[in-house]
Amino acid sequence: MTETKSATEVWITGIGLATSLGEGLEAHWDALNQHRVNVDEKGFAPCIVHPLAPLSFDAQIPKKGDQRQMEAWQRIGTYAAGLALESAGVKGNAEILSRMDMVVAAGGGERDLAVDSNILSLEAKGNSAPGFLNERLMSDLRPTLFLAQLSNLLAGNIAIVHGVTGSSRTFMGEEAAGVDATRIALARIAAGQSDIALIGGSQNGERKDLLVLYEFGGFNLKEKFAPVWGRSEHGGFALGSGGAFLVIESRAHAEARGARPFARLVNVVADMARRKQAGDVKSTLEKLWTQLGKIGDKAAIITGATGAEPATSEEIAFLKAHAELPVRATGTMFGHTMEAQFPLGLALAAMSLSRGRLFPPDGQSAIEVEMSQSPSQIVVIGTGHWRGEGMALVEAVK
Repeated sequence: MTETKSATEVWITGIGLATSLGEGLEAHWDALNQHRVNVDEKGFAPCIVHPLAPLSFDAQIPKKGDQRQMEAWQRIGTYAAGLALESAGVKGNAEILSRMDMVVAAGGGERDLAVDSNILSLEAKGNSAPGFLNERLMSDLRPTLFLAQLSNLLAGNIAIVHGVTGSSRTFMGEEAAGVDATRIALARIAAGQSDIALIGGSQNGERKDLLVLYEFGGFNLKEKFAPVWGRSEHGGFALGSGGAFLVIESRAHAEARGARPFARLVNVVADMARRKQAGDVKSTLEKLWTQLGKIGDKAAIITGATGAEPATSEEIAFLKAHAELPVRATGTMFGHTMEAQFPLGLALAAMSLSRGRLFPPDGQSAIEVEMSQSPSQIVVIGTGHWRGEGMALVEAVK
C-alpha cells in the first residue's frame, strides 16, 4: 500500500476540463446541475461512447502545425492542460512554467487504422512476401509510432505548446496511472522537491481500436445507455472522450503569487488488490479509507466507478458501508475516461468545494442522494475496471 500525506499544505489552484459535456468550469457546472449527458448509441454500435463536445482547438493550440502532428487524445489533453494553466493564472508566465513539474497519466496512444487495415487485407489475400510486415511498418508508420503512439507524446506536446519545462513524468497503467500521477506530484511538493505541478490525463474514447481492445475483455457497455449504478445485468463502461488537468502547488507558493485555491489536496493513497477472491476489492477500499485521515460528517464521495463487473459490485458494497455519505459517480455523466478518470474526480471535487455545494444526484439510484449542507471534505475514489484502487482526500479552504 502506498500513501502520500502532505505535511506541507497543498492547494489546487487550477482546473482544466474538456469533456463530452463541454469545456471550462461554468459549462461543466451547468451541465451537472441540469443532468445533461452526451451519449452516442449509434456511431459505434453496439458500443456506447460519450463523444467530445465541439472544441475550437485554436484557442489553446494556436499553431495548426502543432495540431496536425497530434492525434485526438493529444489535442484533447493539451487543450485541457492549457485551460488548467489559464485557470491557475500561470499561462504564459515563463518563470513559473520553466520550473513547473508535470506528471501525466497516459495510455499507449492511437493506432493508425488505415495502415492496420491495409496490412491485414494484404495478408488475407496472400499478397505478402517474406519481411512484408516489417517493410510496411517501416514505410507506412510515422516515426513517432510503434504500432501505437508513444505515451509520453502528450507531455511533450504540453511542453512545446504551453512551455511547461520543469521535470516530466508519464505514468501508464489505466485508472491506476491517474492515481499515481496525483500521488507522486503531491509527494514531491510535500517533500519540498517541487513548488508547483501540472497533473492530469486525457483520452479519445471514439476509437474503434480501443473499443475492440476492451471488447476482448467484455468490458464495453452495449446496446443501451444506463447510469453506472444500473448496469449490473449488462455490466461495462461507456468510453468517454475528455481531458482533465489540475495545477497543484504549496500554499506558500500560491500565496506568494496571490493565487486563490479551489480546495486543499490532503492525502492520496493507492493499492492493488489481488482480486483472486470475492471481496478483495471491498477489503482494499476499506484499508485505503482508514489511511486517508479523519472523515467528518460534512463529507461526500465522488467515484470513478466504471460499471464493469465484478469491481463495481464490490465498490457498491463498500459504499453501502458508508451510506451516511452522499455519492456521485462520474462514469454516468462523462463515461469512462480511463487514465483521466481520477483527475476528473479531483477536478469536480475541488469545483464543488469551492462553490460550497455538491452537484445533484443522478436521480435514478438509491446510492446517490441529495446533500443539503455544504461539503467540507470530498473523498475521490478510483477503482480500476480490472486492477488498481486509489483514494484522495480533498478539503475546502476557509
